[in-house]
Amino acid sequence: MLLRRWAATAVWLCAAGVAPVQAQPSPAAVEALEAYLDFVDYGGGVMLAQQLTREDWPRYLFIDARDAGQYAREHIPGAIHIEWRRVLAERNRIPRDRPVLLYCNTGSLSAQAALALRVAGWDNVRVLQGGLEAWKAAGRPGLSDTPRPAPLPQQH
Repeated sequence: MLLRRWAATAVWLCAAGVAPVQAQPSPAAVEALEAYLDFVDYGGGVMLAQQLTREDWPRYLFIDARDAGQYAREHIPGAIHIEWRRVLAERNRIPRDRPVLLYCNTGSLSAQAALALRVAGWDNVRVLQGGLEAWKAAGRPGLSDTPRPAPLPQQH
């Protein structure tokens, strides 16, 4: 779907006489990624929901990398929200001295955010394998699962 949308946009731009811009690789970025890939551990910094015990949770900073609406509807208790595209811009909020666990719905967007952080020097970042969906499938609580007080009766 995304590829079709991109192709349609490219065709429209060409028809309008506008040449699409090709991304030029940054030699410094390619070098940084190459250095990272040479030394990254095989697991790539992933963690399964089953690996975390309730006792481990306070050690971790959980970062929900989804959009604000998804975070507002449901998130892992105690998680902060930084959308995946903003992790480098908001990196001053991310500690280097404690474990950080990034997650999204399935793990793909948080993996991109974690890669960016690792290349930028954060070696304490991991990705929740399978994201929030795997978290819930493993029986872990989400915000919507947290008991809420009963609403007060309305007075007429």
